[in-house]
Amino acid sequence: MTDSSRIEISGEGLRCADVIRVARRSAWADLAPDAVERATRGYELAVELGAKRAVYGRTTGVGANRHTVVDAETADRHGLRLLRSHAGGTGDPLPGDVVRATMVIRLNQLAAAGSGVHPRLLRALETALRVGALPLVHSRGAIGTGDLTALAEIALTLADELPWAAGALDPVPVSPGDALAFISSNAATLAEAVLAWHDLTRLLAASHVVTALTFCALSGSTEAYSERVHQARPHPGAIRCAAELRRLLATADGLPPGRRLQDPFGLRAFPQVQGPALEAAENVERVLGIDLNAAAENPLIDVETEQAYHHGQFSTAHVALAFDHLRAALHHVAELSTARLGDLVEPDLSGLPAFLAEGPAGSSGIMILEYVAHDALGTLRHAASPVTLGTAVISRGLEDHASFSTHAVRSTVAATAAYRTVLACELLGAVRALRMAGTRLPATPLREALRLAEHALPHIAEDHPLSSEITLAEQLLDRLATL
Repeated sequence: MTDSSRIEISGEGLRCADVIRVARRSAWADLAPDAVERATRGYELAVELGAKRAVYGRTTGVGANRHTVVDAETADRHGLRLLRSHAGGTGDPLPGDVVRATMVIRLNQLAAAGSGVHPRLLRALETALRVGALPLVHSRGAIGTGDLTALAEIALTLADELPWAAGALDPVPVSPGDALAFISSNAATLAEAVLAWHDLTRLLAASHVVTALTFCALSGSTEAYSERVHQARPHPGAIRCAAELRRLLATADGLPPGRRLQDPFGLRAFPQVQGPALEAAENVERVLGIDLNAAAENPLIDVETEQAYHHGQFSTAHVALAFDHLRAALHHVAELSTARLGDLVEPDLSGLPAFLAEGPAGSSGIMILEYVAHDALGTLRHAASPVTLGTAVISRGLEDHASFSTHAVRSTVAATAAYRTVLACELLGAVRALRMAGTRLPATPLREALRLAEHALPHIAEDHPLSSEITLAEQLLDRLATL
């Protein structure tokens, strides 16, 4: 639901959290007046430069047609021809939140005033976001060198050449130089990237809570989370993770004693495995923060030097590599979750019946959760494979590298969904074990976590289908993340 909260769009300072708020409709975008003034100067300079020299995409074709000069007699229609030829996307339509994120990111990039696009296109994007008008944008057509198909579809929708998916605006004229200036961006990939980063970081936050619940169910040893231990090997992510676990577990009387001299790796090495994932997520946020505010269009129309610079800023290798790293780190985290689930069903570790079964002899309890979790882990393992090991050579050999950042992001979406299932299975096991043992949790945020879980998840002693409970546990993870 939209509220009155506004985020100023100025071409700088846009954060991932701001994009999330606009995309998921808790805020709207408000274009700064000086951003329009800068865009106007950039547009006027681009027109002036195009009258004096060759400017890629404005006075020439694109790709391998870079040296082909646009026919003066048809130059006024060059922009629309370029958009029509590039609006070849296919596949499923992008969800509404992705399209809104794409629009606000592109608006902010254009506000950075390096494109030379006509300022009326900035106003059109701002208006569309405010009134809820959404273009129909297809998902397939990008390889990490510019979201040409998606942005061409948005531009043609603004020009009233393609139908709106929701709402509508009055048609916006497209100047001859506007086409490449508008579509020379990775805004759609960045939109999916921001949403993927947000959803995954929430799961990583929830994993601290779920691990702490399992820790209590297994009566773990808190020595592994000692501040002294982590000062001796001060990786930032591990320090942060251990501190979170101490916050969740410690009371005014200190940390509870453990049952064992040393715990299995799922508990004992959790900070060392979770830490790299936290650091990888922070690096993704840093990379995205740069690209959200970048004037990365090719060519760059630079008002300060009054020049047009042709370059390779369309490459998104930073994004692709950051997400490849994040998925690899996430896989290790998910492996530990499945290991802890295995610990929960082991009587020697839990002090409870095998598989946390409560029925007659031979009951299976939550045995099937291990199968479900390892199925999801297998999916995650495949999604974690690096996409940056491949490339593409296109446009008659001129464009001979691609980062496939779009695919790195979408693999992260798949990995996140799989990890949600893995973590939900562990949560079900931990809550069942705590209920069976009648464990009283410390007076920390963890007690509230268990209260929420016991309210949301039914406790059925006898063997029964667990599918609906897995779904409920997946939904609960977002609430646990806020604790």
